[in-house]
Amino acid sequence: MFILFFIVHWYLALFFQTFFHHRYASHRAFKMNKFWERTFYVLAYICQGSSYMSPRAYAIMHRMHHAYTDTDKDPHSPLFFKNVFSMMRHTRKIYQSIFFKTLEPEKRFVKDIPDWPWFDRWTVTKTSKVLWSLAYIAIYVIFAPSYWYYLLLPIEVVMVPFHGAIVNWFAHKYGYRNFEMKNTSTNLLPVDVLLMGEAYHNDHHKHASAINFGVRWYELDFTYYIILGLGKLGIVKLHSKNEVEEIEKSAALNEA
Repeated sequence: MFILFFIVHWYLALFFQTFFHHRYASHRAFKMNKFWERTFYVLAYICQGSSYMSPRAYAIMHRMHHAYTDTDKDPHSPLFFKNVFSMMRHTRKIYQSIFFKTLEPEKRFVKDIPDWPWFDRWTVTKTSKVLWSLAYIAIYVIFAPSYWYYLLLPIEVVMVPFHGAIVNWFAHKYGYRNFEMKNTSTNLLPVDVLLMGEAYHNDHHKHASAINFGVRWYELDFTYYIILGLGKLGIVKLHSKNEVEEIEKSAALNEA
C-alpha cells in the first residue's frame, strides 16, 4: 500500500500543475472566480508541497517559453544544454529571477495572471520547503516496507520540476509531430499515461489555449475531462468559441 502514496502524490501534484499553473494561470484556457482561484492556490500548495511553484512566476516563465521556443531566450530549450540537469538549473534560475523580481518581464507576459503575494511569500521560504521535505521523510521512515523505496524520496521532494523535466527535455527531442512548427516540440503518446495530457506537447504548442491537449482520437487527455466536469459543477467557466478564437489570436501575436 505504501506505493499508493507515491502514485497519489504524483497525480495530484501533476493535476494541479497542468490544471492550475499551466492551463489556467499561463494560458487562461478557462475562467474561475476569486474564491475558487484562491482555493486551488491552497490545494496546489498542499498537493505539491516542497516542489510548489508560484503560479504567477510559473505563468510568466511559461509564456516566455511559448514566445521564444528553442531560441536563446527560451527558459528551457534542450538545444542549448548538454543534459537535462543543466537545463533545469537554468530554468530554476529564470524562475527565481521572475519570482524575486530581479528580472523584469515584458508587459505582454504579465497580463491577466493570478497573483497572491502574501501566500506565495510563505510557500517559497526555506522553512516551508524543509517542513514538507521532513514530512515526506517521516512518511518513508514510518511506512516504507523496504529501504529500496527510499529511491523514490528525491522525486517526492522535487515532484513538479521532475514532471517539467520530462516534458521540456524529452518532448523537444523525441516523439512524433501532428503539426510542423518552427520549434522542436513533439508528442510522447506512450508516456502520457503518467502526464495527464502534458506529453502532447506538439499539439499544445499549436493550440496553446485549448483545454484539450490531445487532437487525435487516441490522444486521451484526462485533465480535459476533469475540466469538463468542473465546468458542469460551475467551478470553472469554459470559454465560448468566439472567446477561444480571441485568445488564440492574442497568443499568436505574443509569439510573433
